[in-house]
Parts: sequence; C-alpha cells; structure tokens
Amino acid sequence: MNNYAALFQAEGEEIIKLGQSISEEDFTHLLKTLEKNTNNVFLTGCGTSAMAARKVTHTLNVVGISAFYLNPSDAVHGGLGQVKKGDTVIFISKGGSTKELTSFDQNVKEKQAKIVAITENVDSVLAKNADLVVKVKVEKELDEFNMLATTSTLAVISLFDVIATILMKDENFTKKAFLLNHPSGKVGQRLAKDVRND
Repeated sequence: MNNYAALFQAEGEEIIKLGQSISEEDFTHLLKTLEKNTNNVFLTGCGTSAMAARKVTHTLNVVGISAFYLNPSDAVHGGLGQVKKGDTVIFISKGGSTKELTSFDQNVKEKQAKIVAITENVDSVLAKNADLVVKVKVEKELDEFNMLATTSTLAVISLFDVIATILMKDENFTKKAFLLNHPSGKVGQRLAKDVRND
C-alpha cells in the first residue's frame, strides 16, 4: 500500500472506531433533540471547528432543519440577539474550553436555549455548562505530530452526516422535498429527473 492510501485508510479506521465507541444514549438524545426541535438550531465553533460547524449547518438545512452558523466574534457583539428561548445552540470544540466560546455560553443559558457540546473533553467548561454532551474523540490525528485538526474534524462532520441521514428516514423526507431545498447543480438535476419519473 502506498503512503497516501495508508493515510486514507487510517482516517477511515478512526471514523469506524467512532461509530463503535460513541455513546448510544448521547447519540439518540442528540438525534431526538434535532428531530423534535421546532425552533432554530445554531452551530458555533472556532478555527477548524468553525468549518465543521458551517458544513453541518448546510447539511441540516438540506434535510429541512432550520440551522444557522453563529460566528463567535459576532455573537458577543449583538449576534446573540437571534438566539431565542427554545432554540438549540451546538458548540463544537475539541478541547471544550475555547475562550471565544466560553465567553457567551452563559448568555445562551440565560436565554433558555438548549446547549449541546460536541467535544472530546467531557470535563471541559463547555461540557459542564451544557444540557447535552456528545463525546467525539479520535485516537490520532492524521499528521505525524498528532496536532493538525484532520481526523477529529472529519469525525464531527461524520456524526452529523449520520444524524442527517437518519432524520431523512425518520421524517419520511421525500425526493420532492429534497428537490425543493436543493434545486440546482448535479444533485438538483438528478432529483428533478427522479421526481418526473416517479
């Protein structure tokens, strides 16, 4: 096996391990939280976690969840005004103590929005203040220093890919509904053709 193929395999194996190790109770709680939520869902994070939060936001939107990315720096300068009672705010943070995020989690709590922490550190500040903690931990990042947020970021995205797929099935999400949310691009073309042929 060549070097790059081995790296692909290593990353894939970490995702498989996550599927085997993640708490079923916490996973189900997160699934039900999104399934039952009739308000808005906000996702927030810093650095690479922000990129994961943006991707998850898009995925949830596609399957009909009203999700929005909450920029941490904007949040503390008035952006928190969009968060209302009954909303869900999902904090994505590997270490769970990023000061840009811990600077406003209490504000979210006072607004009576539900706090979900996606982190590998269940003893972190965010985890202790959360209503639900989902531990997402990988044994090793892909780089030789075990520092670059690679596999851990993919693990968070994979978690919500699985959640979104289950939501589609549980909510009987049809191709027609999919097309209404995603009318353009190659996906839109395929969906339009399938809908016409159904």
